[in-house]
This record gives sequence, structure tokens and C-alpha cells, in this order.
Amino acid sequence: MNLLTSMGALPLLGALLIAFLPAVNTKLIKQAAFVISLLVAGVGISAALGFDVNKSGFQYVEKYSWIPALGINYQLGVDGISLILILLSVILVPIVILAGWNESENGRFSVKTFYVLILILETMMIGVFAATDLFLFYVFFEAMLVPVYFLIGGYGTGARQAAAVKFLLYSLFGGLLMLASIIGIFVISGNQIGRTFDIEALSNLQIDSTTQNFLFLGFFIAFAIKAPLWPMHTWLPDAAKSATPGTSVLLLGVLDKVGTFGMIRYCVELFPEASKTFTPLIITLSVISILYGAFLAIGQKDIKGLIAFTSISHFGFITLGIFAMTTQGNSGATLYMLNHGFSTAALFLTAGWMISRRGSSTISEFGGLQRVTPILAWSFFIAGMSSLALPGLSSFVSEFLVLVGTYTRYPVAAIIATFGIILAALYILIPVQKALHGPTTPGNENLPDLNKREIAAIAPVIAVIIALGFYPKPALDIINPAAQATITKAGFSDPAPVVGGDK
Repeated sequence: MNLLTSMGALPLLGALLIAFLPAVNTKLIKQAAFVISLLVAGVGISAALGFDVNKSGFQYVEKYSWIPALGINYQLGVDGISLILILLSVILVPIVILAGWNESENGRFSVKTFYVLILILETMMIGVFAATDLFLFYVFFEAMLVPVYFLIGGYGTGARQAAAVKFLLYSLFGGLLMLASIIGIFVISGNQIGRTFDIEALSNLQIDSTTQNFLFLGFFIAFAIKAPLWPMHTWLPDAAKSATPGTSVLLLGVLDKVGTFGMIRYCVELFPEASKTFTPLIITLSVISILYGAFLAIGQKDIKGLIAFTSISHFGFITLGIFAMTTQGNSGATLYMLNHGFSTAALFLTAGWMISRRGSSTISEFGGLQRVTPILAWSFFIAGMSSLALPGLSSFVSEFLVLVGTYTRYPVAAIIATFGIILAALYILIPVQKALHGPTTPGNENLPDLNKREIAAIAPVIAVIIALGFYPKPALDIINPAAQATITKAGFSDPAPVVGGDK
């Protein structure tokens, strides 16, 4: 079997194995899920180590006929962009399982169901990034909704059912628009090159401007909802507040990246002329997202709500980098997806531990944690500093690349977006001051610090944040060729540098 199929099949086989384990033996179920996720992570790391950074196009390619009458194939392959996101997915799953060891205990469904859903979701995440057949991508794109819906509605807190339904309805609406565009592409391909959903073949279709604009919008709206980009973001704060910390990590750390990944892979590469047409509008929406998310994050009293709105601001940066249509912007956006995944994971995991210890998610009730739980406090502090893109931590490099890549083509947008950095300092430093420093809030005096399991879960995340902050080269070596190829295939080129007094 091909490496990608093996990677995607392992979680499914693991879910099947867990389904046959005794439901009362919850410890064995958790251990089995963790070991299986570690095996999948090992396969993902081996794929990254064997990836040829000097080779263009897709690697680890496999193709099997699935529905011949419609030209649909089971077709997988990865370039640098999709490989980075698969690697992010398979690394975060075992961390989520280890960190949230007891998250499944008080849900509507059994512990067994929780881990079966997590492993099925892992297969869907691998598939959606590896698919190179448009129809197969759509199948994975929609199938992801099912485990997430049950993870939020079955194991979350508060208004979890309403949040799960809202998430599902928004996503289904976007999916229907994308399906309409897929049908349109299928009809056009049948008239030009024969029935196919191969994304490389579809990128060569000749589509008139009006039709291309409509098809583009079908894809873009679906991806903007998933990302989420203002004003299609309203499902995210509810979902993030209601979901367990581990589910929130996968939701914001990985699943939302499907939206920005789709913008690169499908919007830009399949509809280059429409991308040019809508770029000014999308750049505007991106800048609004950056500032809007930051302003609302500053005013949040709930720690989960704070992280959700910071992510809206960060996805504005990612979308800005994608539609700057420069190599630096595209590379920065992809690296930002990776870095945001780890920084958000660190924030949600540490916030989850704070909430479980204090019994509250209100920021003002965590005062003085630096004295009481120093390891937890420092972990939250480093995660927060990464979120505001402090130099020396991972997000700084990606945010810098996005702004530089945008400035070369859209200087006004880049300058306005830079104010997001100032606002980031406010929405991180204010809660850090309230939660970690100052006098110890009554009730916090005897809170336990992180235990060995929790330290083992957060340590690799913090290590990656610091390592990519000082040495992002390994990730950029994988990303840069794919980013350059995307810009070239879309018919763009980097603006020539201005020297001296040249205009």
C-alpha cells in the first residue's frame, strides 16, 4: 500500500479495534487510541523525512479507478503545502489524546465512542489534505463534519448542542455551494478534456470570465466559512467555547486550515483569473478580520472566547498572505497555518487545564497563578507570546513573511494589517497580567501544578514553537517550492524590487 493510504487507514483500523474493546475498560481504550495515534504520527514523520524538497509536483502519488463512469478516482498525493498540514494533523492528535486524558468521561456518549470519533476524524484530516481528485476531496471535506458534530454536541459544555448544530449548518451551506461549483467544473471538463476530477488536469481548463467568477465564489465562500473569515466567522466562538479543549485544538488547529488550504489549492490554482478579480475584495475582508478579531479578543472575559477571536485575527493574516499573490506571502501563509496550529494547541490545552482546576473559564478568576502553578503559568505565557508573534517564537517568522509579501504588492493593506500586531499585544498581555500575575485570587491558593502526563503533552508543543521560532528553515524548505509553483501556475510573478530612485 502507498504511504498515504497506510497513514489514512491506520486510524480507521484503530477505531475498529477500539470498537471491539470492552466499554468498561476505559484505561485500555485510551491507551490503545494513544498508541495508534503515535503510530500514525510515526508514518507522517517518515513521509516528511522521505519527501524530496528539490522535486516539484506531487509526491507519494497513487491513483485507482473508483467510479469510472464519472471519471472519479481514488487519487492521493502531497506537495510541500499539504505535507506540512498532514504533519501538523498527525502530531497534534496524540498530543490531544494525552493532554485530555479525562475529557471523554462526562459526555453523553461512552469513552469508547469519543476515541473512535477522534481516530475517524484523523483519517478524514489526512484524506482532505492528500486528495488530488476533486470529488474525493469533497467527500473528505463533508465527512469531517460528522465526527466534529458529535464531539462538540456529545462531549462539550454549556450550549453544546446549539453550537454543534450551528457549526454543522454553516458548514453544510458552504459545502452545498462548493458542490454546485464542482458540478459546473465537471460539465465544463466533459466538454473540453473528458470527464475528470483530477485537479492538475482541471487547472488547464479554459473557462470564460463570468463562469469562472461564479465557480470561484462557490469554492471561496465554502472555504471562508471553514477558515473562518469575517463576516462568515460567527459559528466559531460558540463552537470553541462549547467544545472540550482537545476538540477545540483539532477544530482551530487543523480543521479550520482546510479552508485556507482550499483557497490555495482550489481557488487560486483552478480559477486564476477570478482570483485576480476578487483579490481586492478578499484583501479587504482579510484586513477587517485581522482588526475585528483583535478588537473583540481584547474585550473577552472568557478565556476560550479570547482564543477563538484571536484565531479569527490570525486567519485574516493567513488569507492576506494567500491573496497577496507573492511567493513570500504564500510561503508565510502556509508556515502561519503550521505555527498557528501549535500555538493554538498550546493556548487551548493550558487554558483547559486552568479551567478544570479553577472550575471557571472567566479570566479574572485566575489571578496569581504564577506563584501557585509556575509550570502551567509559564506554558500559558509562552503560548501567548507565540500567539502575539514575539520574535524568537514560531509565529513571528510567518507573520513577518506575510506582511513583507503583502507589502510588495498591496502596501496600504500591509500597513493597516500591521496594527493587528499592536492589538495582539493588548489581547494577550492583558489576560496574562490578570491570570498569571498580581495577588492570588481567593480559591487559587492550593491549585495543583501540571502533572507528569500534562507536562509530557505540552513539552513537545512548546519545543516546536521555540524551535521554529529560531530555525524555520526545515519547514520553509518543504513549503517554498510548492508556494512558488502555486504562484506560477496561477499566472502571477513576484513584483520586481525597486532600486534607488526607480519607479
